[in-house]
Amino acid sequence: MSARPVAGVIGAGAWGTALAQVLASDGRSVRLWAREEEVVRSIGETGVNAAFLPDIPLAAGIVPTNQFADLADCPALLVVAPAQHLRAVLSDLPEGDAPLVLCAKGIEAETGRLMCEVAREAAPGRAIAILSGPTFAHEVARGLPAAVTLACESEALWDELAPRIARPAFRPYYSDDLIGAEIGGAVKNVLAIGCGVVAGAGLGLNARAAMIGRGFAELTRFGLARGARTDTLSGLSGLGDLVLTCSSENSRNFSLGKGLGEGIPAADLLSNRRTVAEGAATAPVLAREAEKHGIDMPIVEAVCHLLDGSQDVDEVIAGLLARPLRAERPQGAADLPERQS
Repeated sequence: MSARPVAGVIGAGAWGTALAQVLASDGRSVRLWAREEEVVRSIGETGVNAAFLPDIPLAAGIVPTNQFADLADCPALLVVAPAQHLRAVLSDLPEGDAPLVLCAKGIEAETGRLMCEVAREAAPGRAIAILSGPTFAHEVARGLPAAVTLACESEALWDELAPRIARPAFRPYYSDDLIGAEIGGAVKNVLAIGCGVVAGAGLGLNARAAMIGRGFAELTRFGLARGARTDTLSGLSGLGDLVLTCSSENSRNFSLGKGLGEGIPAADLLSNRRTVAEGAATAPVLAREAEKHGIDMPIVEAVCHLLDGSQDVDEVIAGLLARPLRAERPQGAADLPERQS
């Protein structure tokens, strides 16, 4: 192994590789852990992650490995394992006290826990931060400008992590609202599937804008019920990420929804993917948690119906358009009486 790295990155999919590229862009060493031996070999021998981020030459400071022991001397760990695998990955980590920067966006299906809650159970004693925001991996890896939320348990942790992560084209903003940063990233994945459905069904840009606006209302309701702050939900990790992923086929969740809108069964779409569309796993647990807490999330419910095959596209669209007319209830305003027709 090389000299002590600036950080380690766990997970060498497109996003994990892009983050390693950012951290190594100033010439410092970064350890990048991959489960797949072929990914380690590809990066080590060619300087390219051919499986997940092809055609982008990687910085010389990225050192690939599939051995967790090689991360033992990393002063911080960016954990980019998929949400449903986070608990298992953290349970395998070598002992240490390096802070964990959680970069997965989702809710654990079995327990309904957010990633920070999973991490506190699976890796007790470690400081926790959340990195989330509007970022496409291929743009970040190419050095195009991006801004993210870095939510930390304390300002001291921010002071430690921000210099390790910030680069001229990668700008983190501080928050101490871990719950809000997590909920924005998790819920927007499900809403992006809904916006993809709108595109695939040919419903037009007006409908997509309405989906984003009403989807943000659902995100806000759920976030506030779980203890998030409004300013976090309307910031980079909430509204910012929502707008990006609901507007481009570069989003895995949007492209999944587009296929659903075109009438392709969810099972077929998901079986043909090597990369993970987190929203597919998050949608049913999000709907379950919303029902448990009495939170109205009709778009999330509609996405669940498409994913489980209980309704087709026409039925889902008809159901959403047939909902009772009501006040928009902008956030922060007093409740207004509903008008129904």
